[in-house]
Amino acid sequence: MSHRLARERVRTVREIEVVNPATGHVVGSVPDMGADDVRKQVDLARQAQPEWEGLGVRARRDVLRQVRRQLASRREEAREVLRAESGKAWEDAQADLVLTLSGMGHYEKSGPALLADEAHPTPGLFGLGRSATRVYRPHGVVGVIGPWNFPLGLTFADAVPALLAGNTVVLKPSEVTPLSTVWIAEVFADAARQAGAPDHVVTVVTGAGPAGAALVDEVDMVQFTGSVATGQRIAHACVDRNIPYSLELGGKDPWIILADADLDRAASAAAHYGLYNGGQVCMSAERIYVEAAVHDAFVEALVAKVRALRSLVSPAGAGSADVSPMIGPGQGQIVADHVADALDKGATAATGGLPRDLVRPTPTVLTDVDHTMACMTEETFGPVVPVMAVHDADQAVALANDSVFGLTASIWTGDAGRGRELARRINAATVSVNDAHTHLALGHLPMGGHAASGTGARNGVEGIRKYVRSTVVVTNRLPAAAELLWMPYRKTASVVVDKAIGLLYRR
Repeated sequence: MSHRLARERVRTVREIEVVNPATGHVVGSVPDMGADDVRKQVDLARQAQPEWEGLGVRARRDVLRQVRRQLASRREEAREVLRAESGKAWEDAQADLVLTLSGMGHYEKSGPALLADEAHPTPGLFGLGRSATRVYRPHGVVGVIGPWNFPLGLTFADAVPALLAGNTVVLKPSEVTPLSTVWIAEVFADAARQAGAPDHVVTVVTGAGPAGAALVDEVDMVQFTGSVATGQRIAHACVDRNIPYSLELGGKDPWIILADADLDRAASAAAHYGLYNGGQVCMSAERIYVEAAVHDAFVEALVAKVRALRSLVSPAGAGSADVSPMIGPGQGQIVADHVADALDKGATAATGGLPRDLVRPTPTVLTDVDHTMACMTEETFGPVVPVMAVHDADQAVALANDSVFGLTASIWTGDAGRGRELARRINAATVSVNDAHTHLALGHLPMGGHAASGTGARNGVEGIRKYVRSTVVVTNRLPAAAELLWMPYRKTASVVVDKAIGLLYRR
């Protein structure tokens, strides 16, 4: 497995080994870069940025289209890299790949129009004889700091609109799963070279937290996906430097199951969206509120579906396993602590329970839970689905909103209209009715977070315009030797303006 881009201009003493959690085997290594190494990568990106911007949006789109085609053609290789570094199931690696390709396809189609100059009307007294145009320019060098759970879809895919907008990008993957980012950067470099684009449009810095902090100190804008604590530190650093940032942080996403819901479909969805990628998804079904009349029936259906799932024991191909392992024992310990806390406070493990293996914990459904338990208030990020009985929809909404997070939520009901009304009352940036997560594949829809879940958005208009700064160009189309209100002030002119104010603003 090649790591040429990460190494060719960097000399560091320490290497970070990448371990496949499913096997425990070392599958590669990357440099643990220091501040000087990071600065060099940013400098290379900064030197390339004017030429990259100068190509124009359509030429940049052509390069990205070639990268997308290469990624689709080399999808087996991409899945292999993703699975080697994260140990995830074949289908979970596939989901990461599809998320990336979908986002790229969306911005290829919509990006040029969203970046085009915009004419604005100039009504009112001061707009007479004038025109206004809003133009967009890139920030310069964007630093994209990604997480380990979706190394392509939440790292490189976030760079795509930034690149289309004319920025160069420095990618900083998680030190746990850096290999896929290094790989896609090499794919991009090859495509850019073939298209006659400059080198170093996409560069990579690898390493632990200090490398990310050094990157924030050097770039012109930061896109970060990860933990709340790290996001808050990045926000403070960006404010100190007065540079823009966008943060997609944690979630504790609520599901509401109403008595008229299709319980079999809702249980199937809860098993999938609570457990796919090993539950290591910021939008996982991390707490489910079920109307009491159907609580037992829902739990019975959910438990049956969860027990039928196969945990990944060793690497295998498509259709061979369902539940991916934890990224490492550290994350597994968080899962174990949440389950233990719930059981100690009176919860019941309807299936699963305390994990005997911190890397491969048994998928668990908890009942008899409440908001005194960490599993209902803190992000678990593992294969645990807590289910709580509620009296009615109003109590479910109140409990759903009893959280510092506000990422996504789901409502399951036989009355879609009622579901939409309840959705308006949920404190979340995206609420799905009889669905979940698919909004991520709808590139025209913004996806972000409220409160502790972050600020800014990916996808949609916001997802590309956050990577540009706007300039409004105002043109006087009828310039005169002197304007009516210029000094020296004249009584006649002032009286004319006074009468105009009455005509315009007293109506």
